[in-house]
Amino acid sequence: MQKEDLVAAMKRIVALTREQKWDEAYTAYHQLVANPGFAQLRPEDQRKVLEMMVLQNTKQLPNKLSQIILDAHRAALGTLTELVSLYGEPSDHELLGLAHQRLGNEMAASNIYKAGLTIERQRNAASDLCGRLMNRMAAL
Repeated sequence: MQKEDLVAAMKRIVALTREQKWDEAYTAYHQLVANPGFAQLRPEDQRKVLEMMVLQNTKQLPNKLSQIILDAHRAALGTLTELVSLYGEPSDHELLGLAHQRLGNEMAASNIYKAGLTIERQRNAASDLCGRLMNRMAAL
């Protein structure tokens, strides 16, 4: 996947989310993260897409997620798991945990949040990420 392809896909997705066309946006997310070329992108580029998909729309999404939105999260699990395994970044743990939580895998989400929190506490116990991870765990 070329950088230009990624940029074009994200522009389309952003336009769809602004119009709150969630199923269309998450169909595009699904196509993007399921594309074999997505795994070949730089981790930073993967993270930006996954952050937008999992975090940025959280407050705007409908309470009951459609099967299309859930399928997009399911498609992202492999890439998120790979990022957590390779880099161990607490922010990746948050994304993976939230994807699992949305899919109803609360035990997996809790374990992933705990692992990320352990790492982040060692780095900076007063960080915003520590607070978010604690809040996510408390919500389960």
